[in-house]
Amino acid sequence: MVIARAGSQASSKGPAQYFTGSVRVDPLFGARAPSTAAGVAVTFEPGARSAWHTHPAGQVLIVSAGAGRVQQWGGAVQEIRPGDVIWTPPGVKHWHGAAATTGMTHIAIQESLGGKNVEWMEKVSDEQYQQ
Repeated sequence: MVIARAGSQASSKGPAQYFTGSVRVDPLFGARAPSTAAGVAVTFEPGARSAWHTHPAGQVLIVSAGAGRVQQWGGAVQEIRPGDVIWTPPGVKHWHGAAATTGMTHIAIQESLGGKNVEWMEKVSDEQYQQ
């Protein structure tokens, strides 16, 4: 058994090439063979969001605080709140982030396939975010 104590892993700023606005990433757990699952807590300030991306093995998001938004390519923007659990199937292009006036934190869990757990794409435009 391994216990990762709260605060024992350094936070990092979400890289500008993959995020718009202020985003903090807090590691929760890394993959431990034979599992390939890893998890992070991501905190988005109001209006902050990820770029469009896909996950080769899918992703689970668990909203833990605030209010946010998520969108699948070609679909409507959906509002998300604490307690909501979002499953994005493998290969589905999507983004997620905070609401315009409220920050949001979610736990993101994804598995790796072929050593990769995300494929980053273009940034979400202001027009797409405000839909």
